[in-house]
Amino acid sequence: MIAKLKGIVDSVDTDSAVIDVGGVGYLVSASSRTLRDLVAGGPATMLVETIVREDAIALYGFLETAERDWFRILTTVQGVGARVGLSILSTLSPDEIARAITAQDKATLSRPAGVGAKLAARLATELKDKAVAFGAAPVSAAAMVVPAGPGGSINEDAVSALVNLGYKRVEAFGAVARVTQRLGEGATLDAVIRAALQELAR
Repeated sequence: MIAKLKGIVDSVDTDSAVIDVGGVGYLVSASSRTLRDLVAGGPATMLVETIVREDAIALYGFLETAERDWFRILTTVQGVGARVGLSILSTLSPDEIARAITAQDKATLSRPAGVGAKLAARLATELKDKAVAFGAAPVSAAAMVVPAGPGGSINEDAVSALVNLGYKRVEAFGAVARVTQRLGEGATLDAVIRAALQELAR
């Protein structure tokens, strides 16, 4: 099993690259995010996921551990093969994936090519626990526990208010979670919204 390649970038294509290691060229499929950081003729150290099929041995490369870990996690979900996994990682960063799953933001999860509404819902449901354990989302379990008000939790109300102001749900959720963690459980809805707006304006 190949776990890492260290060599020179021989060429970069739309969905793969060839890494020259001691004169042997390895064809490595990768996300567009990873391929953007590779320069032909330049050095590269890639983490590799090797997938053995009946008819081929395929290599999938990653420059970041977080991206490699999310590829492994995503491909455990039924309907997410290697191609769809790379499509998701090409559209969303590891942080964005973790925040979208934690926020149950199916609209964001359905943005990548090959991910429909049903698959987005499955990703949000099946990977919620793993998003907290493996993702880079700045959301702790403690930050998500907020005293419920008459119209729902302060977090939910604040996120709704920010979405109504034009912010994406995943951005609003991340800002509210960070603010709630900083201000504590006693924060009022107005204080959370004001602080979240300042956070989003940075």
